Amino acid sequence: MARPPINPDKTLAGIAIDPQTLQRVIPESRRPDGSVRKELKVRPGFTPQEDVQRFRGTRQAQADSRKLPPGHVVGWTPPPQGSDPTKPMSKSQKKNAKRKEKKEEKKPEVVKDNWDDEEEETPLPAKPPASKPDPNPDALAEDMKKLELSHPLNLLAHLALGPSESMTILSHSTL
Repeated sequence: MARPPINPDKTLAGIAIDPQTLQRVIPESRRPDGSVRKELKVRPGFTPQEDVQRFRGTRQAQADSRKLPPGHVVGWTPPPQGSDPTKPMSKSQKKNAKRKEKKEEKKPEVVKDNWDDEEEETPLPAKPPASKPDPNPDALAEDMKKLELSHPLNLLAHLALGPSESMTILSHSTL
């Protein structure tokens, strides 16, 4: 049997194990006036009130066991000890990496709608290019008139002033 240490650990009540007799004792101490208190023996099985631990139910004990240590960062996990960075990728890992690359290539590029609003970070998908431009400028002008006349105020101006005057007003108002 191993002998207890020469300077034994004390409990909260000050009880220690005597290294010579292996009994629980309260070691001698000095009073403020300089006199010495005698060493007191503690009966076997006696637990002073200071050493009685607070009762913890089973659920409380489980919660305490899951409690994070002080200074622990939530969500951080230590890097794995056994992983070797030079270990080659398995067949399925290579296949999954290729899938991931293809998926990233297919993602549409994000275009910001308004450069002035930095608070709003809602990305808009890029618009696909037009299938083919219309070579007929007259058809394009007709489409423009339809668009301009679709607004109710523009339509009223067109009806009240006539097509030529309303188009000149509309062209000046957009500048």
